[in-house]
Amino acid sequence: MDTLKLEDLDIYQLALAIGEDVWSIVIKWEYFSKATIGKQFVEASDSISANIAEGYGRYFYKDRKSFCYYSRGSLLETKNWATKARNRSLIQQDEYDLLLEKLRTLHHKLNGYIKKLKTTSQ
Repeated sequence: MDTLKLEDLDIYQLALAIGEDVWSIVIKWEYFSKATIGKQFVEASDSISANIAEGYGRYFYKDRKSFCYYSRGSLLETKNWATKARNRSLIQQDEYDLLLEKLRTLHHKLNGYIKKLKTTSQ
């Protein structure tokens, strides 16, 4: 198994940062927006790093890979909620653009990590 700690993974650090960014955005919203879009937006963004962490704690590379797929799904769900929030004027365009750039970067890095896991597990 890896000698690297979970906290040393770039994908984990970036996923954590995205979750904090989303929290900082949603915490300022009015109750209705928080209770509808906000809650799901935060849960999806937090799920990205949570799935990376859970998969990293698994013994088999196949399990790690599966949890990375879940993480990637949560990443795309986060993008969905960000788009809805922008369309409903809950976040500014510059906040949206910055968040989407971070999500694109993470998506690319996560795909690379999955590819590495695929070659390691064979």
